[in-house]
Amino acid sequence: MPSRGMLRFMDATATFEDSEFVIMGVPFDKTTTFRSGTRHAPTAVREASFNFEKVLFEHGVTFDDIEVHDYGDLYEEGTVDEMVKSVHEEAKKINSAGKFLITIGGEHSISPPLVRAVGEEISVITIDAHLDYRDEYQTLKNSHACAHKRIEDIVGKGNVFAFGVRSISEEEDAASALYADAFRIHEQGTEKVFREMLGKLKRKPVYLSLDIDGIDPAYAGGTGTPEPFGLTPWDVKKIIGMLGERLAGFDVVEVCPPYDNGSTSILAARLIREVIAVKWKASKGKH
Repeated sequence: MPSRGMLRFMDATATFEDSEFVIMGVPFDKTTTFRSGTRHAPTAVREASFNFEKVLFEHGVTFDDIEVHDYGDLYEEGTVDEMVKSVHEEAKKINSAGKFLITIGGEHSISPPLVRAVGEEISVITIDAHLDYRDEYQTLKNSHACAHKRIEDIVGKGNVFAFGVRSISEEEDAASALYADAFRIHEQGTEKVFREMLGKLKRKPVYLSLDIDGIDPAYAGGTGTPEPFGLTPWDVKKIIGMLGERLAGFDVVEVCPPYDNGSTSILAARLIREVIAVKWKASKGKH
């Protein structure tokens, strides 16, 4: 069950019943391997959200018009397998109520159960510096290093791709994975490569999972496993806009406040607001 009585995300003042969008935190980081601390991200991102105005003027949107509810955080208890079960159960309730769920991690191991809760008849895009295509890591199948592989297990091959990859381990069967590396993206352009990858997906609804390390550490250094040569925040903003009405859910993971000067949490909060604005406009038929 979610915890209550905590800081709410900025403008998330609607009741659950009245809301179109629901924000949930999952402060879990028990499989992190380099720098830990992502369990602190839900609180840090909520705090950072108060940096922003209600109006996103480039979209012609004010959050006074958008019904957002903050569901609170799931308790950080038990093993990663227990977390996966708990996240799936809570996310299923929210999705079954017809809400658009936005989740703040926590580590990337939270994403597969969120995808499962939306349903198997979707496509998934992960923005990530790492391929995360191991079948298991340190004996754990639900490690954050296995997120892409576990998502593929749910939606099937050809229905998920990773975007912005620039780190692949020897034990990963990269030839079997669908991904676009950051080096090709930088050479050919984000929009061109993203449209090409979108064309490979078989299903229209898209769940977007943003591992913040997909963005270059010059912009988002507060993460557990930073990799140079990443995407820019503008690239991610453009991707969200290109998906528009296709968006079926969103999470942002791997923000690590102990290694942040505050800018990474601010960026995560702003991209959450971007997703809400873009999806709300699309659902209302606004352009």
